[in-house]
Amino acid sequence: MTAIKAVLFDLDGTLLDTANDLGSALNHLLQNYQLPPIPFKRIRPAAGAGCRGLLKLGMNIEPSDERYPALCEELLALYQQYVVKTTHFFPGIEKTLDFLEQNAIPWGIVTNKPALFTEQLVIHLKLNQRAACVISGDSLPTRKPHPEPILHACRILRQAPENCLYVGDSIVDVQACKAAGNPSLVALYGYIPPGENPRSWQADGYIEHGEDIIQWVSL
Repeated sequence: MTAIKAVLFDLDGTLLDTANDLGSALNHLLQNYQLPPIPFKRIRPAAGAGCRGLLKLGMNIEPSDERYPALCEELLALYQQYVVKTTHFFPGIEKTLDFLEQNAIPWGIVTNKPALFTEQLVIHLKLNQRAACVISGDSLPTRKPHPEPILHACRILRQAPENCLYVGDSIVDVQACKAAGNPSLVALYGYIPPGENPRSWQADGYIEHGEDIIQWVSL
């Protein structure tokens, strides 16, 4: 792997632990339809897939279902009430961000999360004062696994893709990196569904803890 000169992060399940707030919104939706709540430990693996994963888990609703658009809109409206309630950094991430900044290594965020929520989170956690770029799921016409959001971030950071490490927790992240030409790290601490084998995604590396990113940047 070539020298790393910048780092890009996925948001949910990589940089920030948003699962409980997403779970609160899902259980609020289920309550509205007189359905039983789901334990947070079951919601956690589905959190990274947004509406698609949460509605499948909670109501067995697929995107092809005619009810999906309205239910997704309702779920997102409910999430607005919870978005910054309990969300926090994953362990080791703050130390990693401090290391990057102390060593003048720019970093940014590339997420499929809608900008409405991304912006609230980065402002709440004061990341808007630190991140060199923030690309949300609706910032561009395409989103991951299309490579353009990552390539756009690389252009903002003025780094070649091969010098810009991307850290995520889903196969979509790895697919986007392969298409863009970026090295990829998979955060095994993230929202990976049971039975999924992230080693089969053939990323460039795998980490168990947010602080492990530092050793990849220091290579």
